[in-house]
Amino acid sequence: MMNPGRSATGASATIAPALPNAQINTASPWPVFWVASVAVFLVSMDGTMLFAAFSALRAGFPQATAADLSWVLNAYTVAYAATLIPSGGLADKHGRKKVFLAGVGLFLAASVACGLAVNVGWLVAARVLQAIGAALLTPSSLSLVLAAFPISKRAVAISLWGAVGALAAAVGPSLGAFVIASIGWQWAFYLNVPLGLAAMWRGATLLTETKQHTSNRPLDLFGMGLLTVGTGALALSIVQSESPGWSRHELLGIAGIGLMSIAGFVAWARVATAPLVDLGLFRNPTYRYVNLATLSFGIAFSMMFFAFFFYMNSIWHYSLPLAGLAITPGPLLVTPVATLSGRIASRHGHRPLLVAGSLLYATSAVWFLLVPGVEPAYLTQWLPGMLLSGVAVGMVLPSLSGAAVSRLPSDHYAVGGAINQAIRQIGSVVGVALTVLLLGGASLQRADFNALYLCHMSLALLTAALCLPVNTLPRPSANPSNFRSRS
Repeated sequence: MMNPGRSATGASATIAPALPNAQINTASPWPVFWVASVAVFLVSMDGTMLFAAFSALRAGFPQATAADLSWVLNAYTVAYAATLIPSGGLADKHGRKKVFLAGVGLFLAASVACGLAVNVGWLVAARVLQAIGAALLTPSSLSLVLAAFPISKRAVAISLWGAVGALAAAVGPSLGAFVIASIGWQWAFYLNVPLGLAAMWRGATLLTETKQHTSNRPLDLFGMGLLTVGTGALALSIVQSESPGWSRHELLGIAGIGLMSIAGFVAWARVATAPLVDLGLFRNPTYRYVNLATLSFGIAFSMMFFAFFFYMNSIWHYSLPLAGLAITPGPLLVTPVATLSGRIASRHGHRPLLVAGSLLYATSAVWFLLVPGVEPAYLTQWLPGMLLSGVAVGMVLPSLSGAAVSRLPSDHYAVGGAINQAIRQIGSVVGVALTVLLLGGASLQRADFNALYLCHMSLALLTAALCLPVNTLPRPSANPSNFRSRS
Protein backbone atom coordinates (compact mmCIF):
# COMPACT_ATOMS: atom_id res chain seq x y z
CA MET A 1 0.00 0.00 0.00
CA MET A 2 1.28 3.48 -0.86
CA ASN A 3 1.93 5.82 2.05
CA PRO A 4 -0.15 9.00 2.04
CA GLY A 5 3.01 11.08 2.30
CA ARG A 6 4.14 10.06 -1.15
CA SER A 7 3.36 12.33 -4.06
CA ALA A 8 4.91 10.70 -7.10
CA THR A 9 1.66 9.41 -8.44
CA GLY A 10 -0.83 10.89 -6.05
CA ALA A 11 -4.05 12.67 -6.81
CA SER A 12 -2.39 16.03 -7.38
CA ALA A 13 -0.08 14.74 -10.10
CA THR A 14 -0.94 14.74 -13.77
CA ILE A 15 0.39 12.77 -16.66
CA ALA A 16 3.56 14.47 -17.93
CA PRO A 17 2.60 18.10 -17.40
CA ALA A 18 5.05 20.95 -17.35
CA LEU A 19 5.68 22.16 -13.82
CA PRO A 20 4.48 25.63 -12.94
CA ASN A 21 8.04 26.69 -12.15
CA ALA A 22 9.47 24.89 -15.15
CA GLN A 23 8.96 27.57 -17.76
CA ILE A 24 11.96 28.25 -19.94
CA ASN A 25 13.17 31.78 -20.71
CA THR A 26 12.96 31.36 -24.46
CA ALA A 27 10.25 31.35 -27.09
CA SER A 28 11.60 28.08 -28.46
CA PRO A 29 12.52 25.01 -26.42
CA TRP A 30 15.24 23.98 -28.87
CA PRO A 31 18.04 26.05 -27.30
CA VAL A 32 17.37 24.17 -24.06
CA PHE A 33 17.53 20.92 -25.99
CA TRP A 34 20.93 21.74 -27.48
CA VAL A 35 22.42 22.80 -24.14
CA ALA A 36 21.28 19.54 -22.56
CA SER A 37 22.32 17.46 -25.55
CA VAL A 38 25.85 18.89 -25.78
CA ALA A 39 26.53 17.66 -22.26
CA VAL A 40 25.08 14.22 -22.97
CA PHE A 41 27.10 14.07 -26.21
CA LEU A 42 30.31 14.63 -24.23
CA VAL A 43 29.45 11.94 -21.69
CA SER A 44 28.50 9.37 -24.34
CA MET A 45 31.54 10.09 -26.50
CA ASP A 46 33.91 10.01 -23.54
CA GLY A 47 32.59 6.60 -22.57
CA THR A 48 33.80 5.03 -25.84
CA MET A 49 36.79 7.19 -26.87
CA LEU A 50 38.97 5.36 -24.37
CA PHE A 51 38.59 2.07 -26.24
CA ALA A 52 41.26 3.50 -28.53
CA ALA A 53 43.51 4.61 -25.68
CA PHE A 54 44.79 1.42 -24.08
CA SER A 55 47.98 1.08 -26.08
CA ALA A 56 48.75 4.76 -25.48
CA LEU A 57 47.98 4.43 -21.76
CA ARG A 58 50.21 1.38 -21.51
CA ALA A 59 53.04 3.38 -23.09
CA GLY A 60 52.34 6.33 -20.81
CA PHE A 61 52.24 4.19 -17.66
CA PRO A 62 54.75 1.39 -18.34
CA GLN A 63 54.74 0.32 -14.70
CA ALA A 64 51.00 -0.47 -14.80
CA THR A 65 49.64 -3.92 -15.55
CA ALA A 66 46.82 -4.64 -17.98
CA ALA A 67 44.57 -5.33 -14.98
CA ASP A 68 45.45 -1.90 -13.55
CA LEU A 69 44.60 -0.19 -16.82
CA SER A 70 41.30 -2.05 -17.12
CA TRP A 71 40.10 -0.06 -14.10
CA VAL A 72 40.29 3.12 -16.17
CA LEU A 73 37.13 1.79 -17.85
CA ASN A 74 35.73 -0.42 -15.11
CA ALA A 75 35.83 2.18 -12.33
CA TYR A 76 33.87 4.59 -14.52
CA THR A 77 31.32 1.93 -15.44
CA VAL A 78 30.71 0.88 -11.84
CA ALA A 79 30.50 4.42 -10.45
CA TYR A 80 28.19 5.60 -13.24
CA ALA A 81 25.80 2.68 -12.81
CA ALA A 82 25.81 3.08 -9.02
CA THR A 83 25.01 6.80 -8.94
CA LEU A 84 22.55 7.31 -11.82
CA ILE A 85 19.31 6.70 -9.92
CA PRO A 86 20.34 8.60 -6.76
CA SER A 87 21.36 11.48 -9.05
CA GLY A 88 17.90 11.46 -10.60
CA GLY A 89 16.38 11.68 -7.15
CA LEU A 90 18.62 14.63 -6.27
CA ALA A 91 17.59 16.42 -9.47
CA ASP A 92 13.88 15.94 -8.81
CA LYS A 93 14.24 17.13 -5.23
CA HIS A 94 16.78 19.95 -5.39
CA GLY A 95 16.36 21.21 -8.95
CA ARG A 96 17.26 19.89 -12.40
CA LYS A 97 19.23 23.00 -13.47
CA LYS A 98 21.27 23.01 -10.28
CA VAL A 99 22.16 19.32 -10.51
CA PHE A 100 22.79 19.55 -14.26
CA LEU A 101 25.28 22.40 -13.90
CA ALA A 102 26.95 20.70 -10.93
CA GLY A 103 27.28 17.52 -12.97
CA VAL A 104 28.79 19.33 -15.96
CA GLY A 105 31.21 21.19 -13.70
CA LEU A 106 32.33 18.02 -11.93
CA PHE A 107 32.66 16.17 -15.23
CA LEU A 108 34.87 18.91 -16.69
CA ALA A 109 37.04 19.23 -13.58
CA ALA A 110 37.51 15.47 -13.49
CA SER A 111 38.34 15.45 -17.22
CA VAL A 112 41.17 17.91 -16.59
CA ALA A 113 42.33 15.80 -13.65
CA CYS A 114 42.37 12.73 -15.91
CA GLY A 115 44.56 14.52 -18.44
CA LEU A 116 46.97 15.63 -15.71
CA ALA A 117 47.25 12.15 -14.14
CA VAL A 118 50.82 11.07 -13.35
CA ASN A 119 49.93 7.51 -12.33
CA VAL A 120 47.14 5.00 -12.84
CA GLY A 121 45.74 5.45 -9.33
CA TRP A 122 45.26 9.15 -9.96
CA LEU A 123 43.64 8.43 -13.33
CA VAL A 124 41.23 5.86 -11.89
CA ALA A 125 40.20 8.20 -9.05
CA ALA A 126 39.58 11.00 -11.54
CA ARG A 127 37.52 8.63 -13.69
CA VAL A 128 35.31 7.85 -10.69
CA LEU A 129 34.66 11.57 -10.19
CA GLN A 130 34.03 11.89 -13.92
CA ALA A 131 31.44 9.11 -13.72
CA ILE A 132 29.66 10.80 -10.81
CA GLY A 133 29.53 14.03 -12.79
CA ALA A 134 28.13 12.14 -15.78
CA ALA A 135 25.50 10.49 -13.58
CA LEU A 136 24.44 13.87 -12.17
CA LEU A 137 23.98 15.51 -15.56
CA THR A 138 22.38 12.68 -17.55
CA PRO A 139 18.95 12.33 -15.85
CA SER A 140 18.72 16.06 -15.14
CA SER A 141 19.45 16.72 -18.83
CA LEU A 142 16.54 14.51 -19.91
CA SER A 143 14.17 16.05 -17.38
CA LEU A 144 15.08 19.58 -18.53
CA VAL A 145 14.22 18.57 -22.09
CA LEU A 146 10.93 17.04 -20.94
CA ALA A 147 9.94 20.18 -19.04
CA ALA A 148 10.88 22.48 -21.94
CA PHE A 149 8.73 20.87 -24.64
CA PRO A 150 4.96 20.71 -24.94
CA ILE A 151 3.53 17.22 -24.95
CA SER A 152 2.85 17.35 -28.69
CA LYS A 153 6.56 17.81 -29.47
CA ARG A 154 8.04 15.77 -26.64
CA ALA A 155 8.36 12.48 -28.54
CA VAL A 156 10.52 14.11 -31.23
CA ALA A 157 12.69 15.84 -28.63
CA ILE A 158 13.27 12.68 -26.60
CA SER A 159 14.05 10.66 -29.72
CA LEU A 160 16.65 13.21 -30.76
CA TRP A 161 18.07 13.34 -27.22
CA GLY A 162 18.59 9.57 -27.32
CA ALA A 163 19.98 9.76 -30.85
CA VAL A 164 22.61 12.30 -29.80
CA GLY A 165 23.93 9.90 -27.16
CA ALA A 166 23.90 6.92 -29.51
CA LEU A 167 25.71 8.86 -32.24
CA ALA A 168 28.35 10.13 -29.81
CA ALA A 169 29.00 6.64 -28.46
CA ALA A 170 29.38 5.27 -31.98
CA VAL A 171 31.82 7.91 -33.26
CA GLY A 172 33.86 7.92 -30.05
CA PRO A 173 36.30 5.11 -30.92
CA SER A 174 37.25 6.43 -34.37
CA LEU A 175 37.54 10.02 -33.15
CA GLY A 176 39.46 8.84 -30.11
CA ALA A 177 41.90 6.85 -32.24
CA PHE A 178 42.58 9.91 -34.42
CA VAL A 179 43.02 12.31 -31.49
CA ILE A 180 45.21 9.96 -29.47
CA ALA A 181 47.44 9.13 -32.42
CA SER A 182 47.79 12.83 -33.31
CA ILE A 183 48.23 14.66 -29.99
CA GLY A 184 48.22 12.10 -27.16
CA TRP A 185 45.81 10.27 -24.86
CA GLN A 186 45.45 13.28 -22.55
CA TRP A 187 43.46 15.07 -25.24
CA ALA A 188 40.78 12.41 -25.15
CA PHE A 189 39.90 14.15 -21.86
CA TYR A 190 40.85 17.75 -22.64
CA LEU A 191 38.49 17.78 -25.64
CA ASN A 192 35.59 17.78 -23.18
CA VAL A 193 36.52 21.19 -21.78
CA PRO A 194 35.57 23.70 -24.54
CA LEU A 195 32.15 22.21 -25.31
CA GLY A 196 31.49 21.58 -21.63
CA LEU A 197 32.27 25.18 -20.69
CA ALA A 198 29.97 26.38 -23.45
CA ALA A 199 27.19 24.14 -22.10
CA MET A 200 27.72 25.50 -18.57
CA TRP A 201 27.67 29.13 -19.73
CA ARG A 202 24.56 28.73 -21.86
CA GLY A 203 22.92 26.56 -19.23
CA ALA A 204 23.49 29.14 -16.50
CA THR A 205 21.97 31.93 -18.61
CA LEU A 206 19.26 30.02 -20.47
CA LEU A 207 17.79 27.45 -18.09
CA THR A 208 15.45 28.18 -15.22
CA GLU A 209 15.07 25.94 -12.22
CA THR A 210 12.65 23.01 -12.18
CA LYS A 211 11.99 20.74 -9.24
CA GLN A 212 9.14 18.83 -7.70
CA HIS A 213 6.51 20.40 -5.49
CA THR A 214 7.52 18.17 -2.55
CA SER A 215 11.11 19.44 -2.41
CA ASN A 216 10.69 20.10 1.32
CA ARG A 217 10.60 16.36 1.96
CA PRO A 218 13.74 14.90 3.60
CA LEU A 219 16.27 13.30 1.28
CA ASP A 220 16.15 9.51 1.41
CA LEU A 221 19.81 9.01 2.32
CA PHE A 222 19.31 5.44 3.54
CA GLY A 223 17.58 4.38 0.34
CA MET A 224 20.20 6.20 -1.71
CA GLY A 225 22.96 4.29 0.10
CA LEU A 226 21.27 0.93 -0.39
CA LEU A 227 20.71 1.53 -4.10
CA THR A 228 24.23 2.85 -4.68
CA VAL A 229 25.78 -0.19 -3.01
CA GLY A 230 23.40 -2.57 -4.79
CA THR A 231 23.87 -1.34 -8.35
CA GLY A 232 27.57 -0.71 -7.82
CA ALA A 233 28.20 -4.21 -6.46
CA LEU A 234 26.23 -5.84 -9.28
CA ALA A 235 28.14 -3.84 -11.90
CA LEU A 236 31.45 -4.70 -10.22
CA SER A 237 30.68 -8.43 -10.17
CA ILE A 238 29.86 -8.32 -13.90
CA VAL A 239 32.84 -6.27 -15.11
CA GLN A 240 35.24 -8.47 -13.13
CA SER A 241 33.64 -11.77 -14.18
CA GLU A 242 36.47 -12.53 -16.63
CA SER A 243 39.29 -11.12 -14.49
CA PRO A 244 41.83 -13.75 -13.37
CA GLY A 245 42.46 -11.75 -10.22
CA TRP A 246 39.00 -12.46 -8.81
CA SER A 247 37.85 -15.86 -7.61
CA ARG A 248 34.37 -17.22 -8.24
CA HIS A 249 33.58 -17.03 -4.53
CA GLU A 250 34.57 -13.36 -4.40
CA LEU A 251 32.44 -12.53 -7.42
CA LEU A 252 29.45 -14.43 -6.04
CA GLY A 253 29.88 -12.67 -2.72
CA ILE A 254 29.92 -9.24 -4.35
CA ALA A 255 26.90 -10.13 -6.50
CA GLY A 256 25.11 -11.37 -3.38
CA ILE A 257 25.80 -8.08 -1.61
CA GLY A 258 24.38 -6.26 -4.61
CA LEU A 259 21.21 -8.34 -4.76
CA MET A 260 20.62 -8.11 -1.00
CA SER A 261 21.14 -4.35 -1.07
CA ILE A 262 18.64 -3.95 -3.91
CA ALA A 263 16.16 -6.20 -2.09
CA GLY A 264 16.68 -4.08 1.01
CA PHE A 265 16.09 -0.96 -1.03
CA VAL A 266 12.78 -2.31 -2.35
CA ALA A 267 11.68 -3.26 1.16
CA TRP A 268 12.67 0.17 2.46
CA ALA A 269 10.85 1.96 -0.37
CA ARG A 270 7.64 0.16 0.60
CA VAL A 271 7.62 1.64 4.11
CA ALA A 272 9.49 4.94 3.79
CA THR A 273 7.37 8.09 3.84
CA ALA A 274 9.53 9.80 1.20
CA PRO A 275 11.42 7.08 -0.72
CA LEU A 276 14.02 7.86 -3.36
CA VAL A 277 12.00 5.83 -5.90
CA ASP A 278 8.23 5.53 -5.70
CA LEU A 279 7.56 1.87 -6.46
CA GLY A 280 4.18 2.93 -7.82
CA LEU A 281 6.04 3.80 -11.03
CA PHE A 282 6.41 0.08 -11.72
CA ARG A 283 2.67 -0.55 -11.47
CA ASN A 284 2.41 0.84 -14.96
CA PRO A 285 2.81 -2.11 -17.39
CA THR A 286 4.35 0.07 -20.09
CA TYR A 287 7.07 1.30 -17.71
CA ARG A 288 7.82 -2.25 -16.58
CA TYR A 289 8.01 -3.73 -20.06
CA VAL A 290 10.00 -0.83 -21.49
CA ASN A 291 12.63 -1.23 -18.79
CA LEU A 292 12.86 -4.97 -19.43
CA ALA A 293 13.17 -4.26 -23.15
CA THR A 294 15.85 -1.68 -22.40
CA LEU A 295 17.87 -4.33 -20.58
CA SER A 296 17.63 -6.88 -23.40
CA PHE A 297 18.32 -4.35 -26.15
CA GLY A 298 21.16 -2.80 -24.14
CA ILE A 299 22.87 -6.19 -23.95
CA ALA A 300 22.38 -6.79 -27.69
CA PHE A 301 23.57 -3.31 -28.68
CA SER A 302 26.70 -3.54 -26.55
CA MET A 303 27.55 -7.02 -27.83
CA MET A 304 27.18 -6.06 -31.47
CA PHE A 305 29.05 -2.79 -31.07
CA PHE A 306 32.13 -4.51 -29.66
CA ALA A 307 31.81 -7.44 -32.05
CA PHE A 308 32.22 -5.03 -34.98
CA PHE A 309 35.63 -3.96 -33.72
CA PHE A 310 36.68 -7.50 -32.84
CA TYR A 311 35.72 -8.74 -36.30
CA MET A 312 37.36 -5.99 -38.28
CA ASN A 313 40.53 -6.07 -36.22
CA SER A 314 40.92 -9.84 -35.86
CA ILE A 315 39.36 -11.22 -39.07
CA TRP A 316 39.79 -8.42 -41.62
CA HIS A 317 42.87 -6.96 -39.86
CA TYR A 318 41.65 -3.36 -40.01
CA SER A 319 43.42 -0.84 -37.79
CA LEU A 320 41.31 0.66 -35.00
CA PRO A 321 40.86 4.04 -36.77
CA LEU A 322 39.88 2.28 -40.00
CA ALA A 323 37.47 0.01 -38.11
CA GLY A 324 35.92 3.08 -36.51
CA LEU A 325 35.41 4.69 -39.90
CA ALA A 326 33.95 1.46 -41.27
CA ILE A 327 31.14 1.39 -38.70
CA THR A 328 30.36 5.12 -39.00
CA PRO A 329 27.70 4.86 -41.79
CA GLY A 330 25.33 3.02 -39.46
CA PRO A 331 25.49 5.56 -36.61
CA LEU A 332 25.12 8.43 -39.08
CA LEU A 333 21.62 7.13 -39.82
CA VAL A 334 20.57 7.23 -36.17
CA THR A 335 19.77 10.95 -35.98
CA PRO A 336 17.58 11.26 -39.11
CA VAL A 337 15.82 7.99 -38.32
CA ALA A 338 15.26 9.11 -34.72
CA THR A 339 13.77 12.39 -35.93
CA LEU A 340 11.29 10.58 -38.14
CA SER A 341 10.60 8.04 -35.38
CA GLY A 342 9.76 10.80 -32.93
CA ARG A 343 7.20 12.22 -35.33
CA ILE A 344 5.65 8.80 -35.83
CA ALA A 345 5.58 8.16 -32.07
CA SER A 346 3.81 11.47 -31.42
CA ARG A 347 0.94 10.25 -33.60
CA HIS A 348 0.93 6.47 -33.27
CA GLY A 349 2.83 5.74 -30.06
CA HIS A 350 6.18 3.99 -29.65
CA ARG A 351 5.11 0.34 -29.98
CA PRO A 352 5.21 0.09 -33.82
CA LEU A 353 8.71 1.57 -33.85
CA LEU A 354 9.98 -0.62 -31.02
CA VAL A 355 8.65 -3.88 -32.46
CA ALA A 356 9.61 -3.16 -36.08
CA GLY A 357 13.01 -1.79 -35.10
CA SER A 358 13.81 -4.80 -32.92
CA LEU A 359 12.86 -7.18 -35.73
CA LEU A 360 15.06 -5.19 -38.10
CA TYR A 361 17.91 -5.43 -35.58
CA ALA A 362 17.45 -9.20 -35.48
CA THR A 363 17.60 -9.19 -39.28
CA SER A 364 20.93 -7.36 -39.17
CA ALA A 365 22.26 -10.08 -36.87
CA VAL A 366 21.23 -12.71 -39.41
CA TRP A 367 23.05 -10.73 -42.11
CA PHE A 368 26.30 -10.66 -40.12
CA LEU A 369 25.86 -14.34 -39.28
CA LEU A 370 25.48 -15.44 -42.91
CA VAL A 371 27.18 -12.92 -45.21
CA PRO A 372 30.61 -11.52 -44.20
CA GLY A 373 33.51 -13.87 -44.88
CA VAL A 374 37.18 -13.95 -43.96
CA GLU A 375 38.23 -11.77 -46.92
CA PRO A 376 37.38 -8.06 -46.67
CA ALA A 377 34.48 -7.03 -48.90
CA TYR A 378 33.18 -3.94 -47.16
CA LEU A 379 30.73 -2.53 -49.70
CA THR A 380 28.95 -5.79 -50.50
CA GLN A 381 29.27 -7.80 -47.28
CA TRP A 382 29.47 -5.28 -44.43
CA LEU A 383 27.87 -1.98 -45.38
CA PRO A 384 24.32 -3.35 -45.98
CA GLY A 385 24.30 -4.93 -42.52
CA MET A 386 25.62 -1.70 -40.96
CA LEU A 387 22.84 0.29 -42.60
CA LEU A 388 20.20 -2.16 -41.35
CA SER A 389 21.68 -1.94 -37.88
CA GLY A 390 21.82 1.87 -37.95
CA VAL A 391 18.17 2.20 -38.96
CA ALA A 392 17.15 -0.29 -36.26
CA VAL A 393 19.08 1.51 -33.53
CA GLY A 394 17.59 4.84 -34.62
CA MET A 395 14.12 3.34 -34.26
CA VAL A 396 14.62 1.51 -30.97
CA LEU A 397 17.09 3.22 -28.62
CA PRO A 398 15.52 6.71 -28.65
CA SER A 399 12.03 5.17 -28.60
CA LEU A 400 12.89 3.20 -25.46
CA SER A 401 13.92 6.44 -23.74
CA GLY A 402 10.76 8.15 -24.93
CA ALA A 403 8.41 5.34 -23.97
CA ALA A 404 9.99 5.06 -20.52
CA VAL A 405 9.21 8.66 -19.60
CA SER A 406 6.04 9.17 -21.63
CA ARG A 407 3.70 8.48 -18.69
CA LEU A 408 5.89 9.74 -15.84
CA PRO A 409 4.49 12.35 -13.46
CA SER A 410 6.38 15.62 -13.89
CA ASP A 411 7.89 15.46 -10.40
CA HIS A 412 9.55 12.13 -11.25
CA TYR A 413 11.02 12.97 -14.65
CA ALA A 414 14.64 12.68 -13.53
CA VAL A 415 14.46 9.63 -11.28
CA GLY A 416 12.17 7.74 -13.66
CA GLY A 417 14.45 8.46 -16.59
CA ALA A 418 17.50 7.62 -14.47
CA ILE A 419 16.10 4.17 -13.70
CA ASN A 420 15.82 3.51 -17.43
CA GLN A 421 19.34 4.82 -18.06
CA ALA A 422 20.76 2.73 -15.21
CA ILE A 423 19.11 -0.39 -16.59
CA ARG A 424 20.60 0.37 -20.01
CA GLN A 425 24.01 0.78 -18.38
CA ILE A 426 23.70 -2.58 -16.62
CA GLY A 427 22.73 -4.10 -19.97
CA SER A 428 25.82 -2.58 -21.56
CA VAL A 429 28.01 -4.02 -18.81
CA VAL A 430 26.47 -7.47 -19.29
CA GLY A 431 26.94 -7.18 -23.06
CA VAL A 432 30.63 -6.36 -22.72
CA ALA A 433 31.13 -9.27 -20.31
CA LEU A 434 29.37 -11.68 -22.68
CA THR A 435 31.40 -10.42 -25.63
CA VAL A 436 34.66 -10.96 -23.76
CA LEU A 437 33.46 -14.41 -22.73
CA LEU A 438 32.58 -15.39 -26.30
CA LEU A 439 35.43 -13.65 -28.12
CA GLY A 440 38.15 -13.53 -25.51
CA GLY A 441 40.35 -16.14 -27.18
CA ALA A 442 43.88 -15.27 -28.26
CA SER A 443 43.28 -16.15 -31.93
CA LEU A 444 39.79 -15.54 -33.27
CA GLN A 445 38.31 -17.35 -36.25
CA ARG A 446 35.25 -16.45 -38.31
CA ALA A 447 33.17 -19.22 -36.73
CA ASP A 448 33.86 -17.84 -33.24
CA PHE A 449 31.42 -15.00 -33.97
CA ASN A 450 28.44 -17.24 -34.73
CA ALA A 451 27.37 -17.69 -31.12
CA LEU A 452 27.51 -13.93 -30.56
CA TYR A 453 25.36 -13.21 -33.61
CA LEU A 454 22.81 -15.82 -32.51
CA CYS A 455 22.72 -14.29 -29.04
CA HIS A 456 22.27 -10.85 -30.58
CA MET A 457 19.40 -12.10 -32.74
CA SER A 458 17.69 -13.79 -29.77
CA LEU A 459 17.93 -10.66 -27.62
CA ALA A 460 16.51 -8.52 -30.42
CA LEU A 461 13.56 -10.89 -30.80
CA LEU A 462 13.05 -10.84 -27.03
CA THR A 463 13.01 -7.04 -27.15
CA ALA A 464 10.31 -7.13 -29.83
CA ALA A 465 8.19 -9.48 -27.71
CA LEU A 466 8.62 -7.34 -24.58
CA CYS A 467 7.48 -4.26 -26.49
CA LEU A 468 4.19 -5.76 -27.64
CA PRO A 469 2.32 -4.67 -24.44
CA VAL A 470 3.77 -1.13 -24.61
CA ASN A 471 1.07 1.51 -25.08
CA THR A 472 2.05 5.15 -25.37
CA LEU A 473 -0.68 6.22 -27.76
CA PRO A 474 -1.34 9.96 -27.38
CA ARG A 475 -4.46 10.78 -25.43
CA PRO A 476 -6.01 14.17 -24.78
CA SER A 477 -6.38 13.76 -21.04
CA ALA A 478 -5.71 11.23 -18.36
CA ASN A 479 -6.26 10.69 -14.70
CA PRO A 480 -3.08 10.14 -12.64
CA SER A 481 -4.41 6.83 -11.46
CA ASN A 482 -4.13 5.62 -15.03
CA PHE A 483 -0.39 5.82 -14.66
CA ARG A 484 -0.50 3.14 -12.04
CA SER A 485 -3.13 0.84 -13.35
CA ARG A 486 -2.98 1.04 -17.14
CA SER A 487 -0.31 1.44 -19.79
